[in-house]
This record gives sequence, structure tokens and C-alpha cells, in this order.
Amino acid sequence: MPIISHASTNFEIEPLIHPFGFKGGAVNHLWQSCVYLRTDNGIEADGLGCQNTLWSDKDVFSSVSPAASSAMMYLITEYATKQLVGLSFTTPSDAIDKIFEATLEYAKAITGRNLRTTFVLNALVPVDHALWKLYHKLNGNKGMDELMPAGAKPYMTSRYDRISVIPLISYGVTLEEIRSLAEEGFFFLKIKIGSDPDKDGDLDKMLAWDKERIRQVHEAVKDIKTPYTDSGHIAYYLDANGRYDSIERLKELIDYADKIGVLERTILIEEPFPEDYHVNVSSLPVIIAADESAHSPEDVAHRIDSLGYSAIALKPIAKTMTITYRMIEEAGKRGVPCFCADLTVGPLMVELNKSFAARLNCLPGLKLPVVESNGWQNYINWENMKKYNPANGEPWTVMEHGCYVLNDDFYMRDGGIFLDYPHYFDLAKNG
Repeated sequence: MPIISHASTNFEIEPLIHPFGFKGGAVNHLWQSCVYLRTDNGIEADGLGCQNTLWSDKDVFSSVSPAASSAMMYLITEYATKQLVGLSFTTPSDAIDKIFEATLEYAKAITGRNLRTTFVLNALVPVDHALWKLYHKLNGNKGMDELMPAGAKPYMTSRYDRISVIPLISYGVTLEEIRSLAEEGFFFLKIKIGSDPDKDGDLDKMLAWDKERIRQVHEAVKDIKTPYTDSGHIAYYLDANGRYDSIERLKELIDYADKIGVLERTILIEEPFPEDYHVNVSSLPVIIAADESAHSPEDVAHRIDSLGYSAIALKPIAKTMTITYRMIEEAGKRGVPCFCADLTVGPLMVELNKSFAARLNCLPGLKLPVVESNGWQNYINWENMKKYNPANGEPWTVMEHGCYVLNDDFYMRDGGIFLDYPHYFDLAKNG
């Protein structure tokens, strides 16, 4: 087995066009973290991650400055990377398992909190990605279909010729912009709810704001047709990011959505409750999806079996490829659909999400697989970041009318996720 003889890290800070609001907070920039690994026989690989501390643990984010929370997450990445030195491994999953507990304890120590596991998984993404790239090279450049764990394979057999992009309708996106997106071809809109309009934590005001927001969005796009949904209309995806305190308050929103014609076009509501609010949602007349609350395959099983959740949002770009494969297996065994959600990642990491999403079955009510991508809506330097992709310009990297067209080359090359990324490779190696 190879031994990792050298490891280093680095990061770049990418500014956003405007404050990106969710969970009642906002971020102005995102750290792009990268990892470099080298084995004792000279095989090298880089890995890429995007940090989002507000999404992964709001309490950590709000306890210090945004820069300090990002710095803490980066230190966790650095710590985990250094734990790999001198380590031999058979698979990336094996390596992650060997370092996870020590990394989690370190993360608790530097944050001073019994923090959410997702915070650590977010920090581990570039580490895990680099391990999968090493694994790819050490196994004769085999592709994703050959390298993925056996347990996930039965649920990742689809091969679609196109994949639709889910744009993000954050709090500040105007109705004119929303209408324009729908007219351009985007047919599945992710609408952020759970706003804190007066920044006072008043949940009645939040509910009133959410009702008005979904009404306005619906009025803006309700007459636009699409061939990619069962209804023939634009579909909605409501993301609450854990802001609702009770099932009763959520039912009030759902009843209102039903009254104004929004519910029949709503495919799912994602993560409505705080992680520690355990209530069975199977009686609700809409799919409830788990996202941040699903840190592990055990969480997936619990959310489905005990709490009635009926979809899982996957984030290989935020929870590692390793954990994502395990989550797919648990959801698949229970017949529960999965889809890939974003973390406002850059163009390179969109390809990682696409490589998973294109192999999954469609969500109920949709005729194409979907992948959330909103970085193009938010990064100031998006066009320049695209140039960091060695596959930039390939047909499957170009978004057209709200979709990516996927050809045989996309599947043969796995969207380029195992290629070296020269910009980040050099940045991490020389870090």
C-alpha cells in the first residue's frame, strides 16, 4: 500500500457580487481551500474545497467574525491533511475513517464548541478529493464507475444526456430576475425561505415574509411552460435551512402555499427544522428533504426510518465523496431519491456535483436529473475561475438554456474530476 509522504494546504478568498443571504445571515466571500498530497513513490494529487461556515454551522459563524470562522475551518483542513503524513491506505474511505475522530476532536477544541459534524466534513472535502485523485492514479486511472464503492453502484446507474441546473432564488433576487431565469429555461427554482426581515429573530415576521415571497415568485412565473416537469409548469424547491421551529408553523406555510396554487408545483421542502427538532413529517403533503441534518449514513437512515423524510440532498462538494457514497447506499436501499445541492462552489466543483447527479434517478415530478449550481450568480470572478478547469470549453462545461448537455466524453472523463487542477495544484504544493 502507498504511504503519504508529504502534504500541504493553501487557500484563496473569492469575493461575491453581493451579500449572499440565508439562515438569517449573509456571507460576502468564500474561501477556496486546496490540498496537495504526494506518496512515497512520487504520485501527486491535489484536492479542492469551498468553505461555507454559515451553512455548515451557524453558531460557529455567528460567534466570531466571518474571517475568523473561515480561518478555523481552514485550520481543520490543515490539521486533517497533516494527519495523513506517514499513513498508508487501501481506499480514500479507509484514510478518512482513520483521521476523522482526531480531526473532529481538534475541531471541537479550536472552535470551543460541540459543533455540528457537517462543519468538519466541509473542512475535509479537499482532503477527501485529493485522496480520490490519488486513488484514481494508483489504480491505473480507472474512472468513477469502477472506483465507487460497491454499495453505491446499484443506485448510480443512470446515464442522462442532459442535466438541468437549479438556480438559487436567494432573498435579494428580484422578481424580474426570477422571471428572466424561467424564460431562459430554468424550470426548477430553489427559493430560500426563513428570512429574518428585521434581524430580530421574530418567527411570525419570518412566516409572513415567506408567505409573501412564495406568492410573489409564483405570480412572476406561474404562466411559463416547460417540457421537463410532469405538470408542464415551473417547479419549486423551498429551502428553509432549519429556520422553522415547529411543524405547526410549517403547516401554516404549506396550507397557504396550497391555497394560492404553490403547493401543487412544489417538488420538495428542504431542511425545515433545526437538527435537534425530531418530529415525524410523513403526514405532510409534500416531500421533506434532509440536507445539513444528514451528516452520515446513520443520519440518513434515521431521517427516513424514524422521521419520515423522503428525499436526501447530497453534497459531495460539502460532505466529501466518501460520505456521499455511503449516504446514497442508505437512501437507495430505502427507495428514497437523492439529488445534488450546491454550496455556492466554483466551476471545478460543479463538475464534481454533476458527476454524481447525472448518475442518479430523477426526482418525482421532474423529467430530468438536476444539480444545483448558483456560483455563476454569485462570484465576481466566475469567468476567470472557469479558466482554472483544464476541461474548460468542453461541451459539457457550457450551460445552455438552463441545462448542461452531457456526451459520452463527459462520462468517460468523469467531468474532469480526477484531472490535476494546475492553479490549485501549484497553490497547495507551494503553500
